[in-house]
Amino acid sequence: MKIIDLHVHSIVSDGSYTPTELARLAAAKGLAGFALTDHESIQGIDEAAGEARRLGVSFLPGIEISVEYYERRLHILALGFDAGHPAFLELYKRIRSVKEAKIPDLIAGIRERGIEISEDVVRLHAAGRIDRYAIMRYLVGLKLFDRAQPLWDQYINPVVRELGIDGDVPAEEVFSAVHAAGGITSLAHFHKRIGLKGLTRAEQELDIASLHRMGLDGMERWYPSYTQEDADFAAHLIEKYGLLPTGGTDFHGTNRVGIELGSGYENNMAVPWSVFEAIAKRTRGAVLAG
Repeated sequence: MKIIDLHVHSIVSDGSYTPTELARLAAAKGLAGFALTDHESIQGIDEAAGEARRLGVSFLPGIEISVEYYERRLHILALGFDAGHPAFLELYKRIRSVKEAKIPDLIAGIRERGIEISEDVVRLHAAGRIDRYAIMRYLVGLKLFDRAQPLWDQYINPVVRELGIDGDVPAEEVFSAVHAAGGITSLAHFHKRIGLKGLTRAEQELDIASLHRMGLDGMERWYPSYTQEDADFAAHLIEKYGLLPTGGTDFHGTNRVGIELGSGYENNMAVPWSVFEAIAKRTRGAVLAG
């Protein structure tokens, strides 16, 4: 079966592979297609698309966006959009302004927590302007933990909250801009804390139905840490509300040990090619091999 991976991160945000390396890894693993979905950045898309095209791997431009939905933070995957469309560029400008805000203060706050850090050393890890992900990449290099998440939980996010720069773009605005740019939107890992964790299944369904009315197109049907119940529930909602199924490993390379591109955790995933085809038919930005 031809398989794909529509949730993948590069060194542009918090992964450990370059966009070129990801395309090569996808080809080496025999994936028919993948999407680069870096957090709040599209900087690696052209590089990944070019190498994927050269290697005969289909590609979807993507981005993972933190959005505000009432009292919750959700992660929305935007896929297949035209990154040069004015509506998307306006949205992207707003997103970047959040992630690049008060960087000197953020670095100072992390230093106060006992970490040796400065703007000069962080700048060496920046993919363009300094942002929170450059700070994270510097902290990863200190090898304080064997994975990246504790760096966010113990250092970056507490200072972000103290500085009052933890706001996100409202979900409805993201849906509108992505649609204008010819893309689709999908709810990532609904079962996580950055998602709908802690709600009953009935409450989760109400929120997903509400998001769908706002403009949400789909949700992840496949994800490495889904239980069978999670997967069955996602499949049920996708069918009931006519959502697009998406899926991906949330691959971060060595920054998330145990998750493999395309196959997840101990081969517990296989997203079929038909999912890519369905998204490509509804979007402007898909790059189809051959």
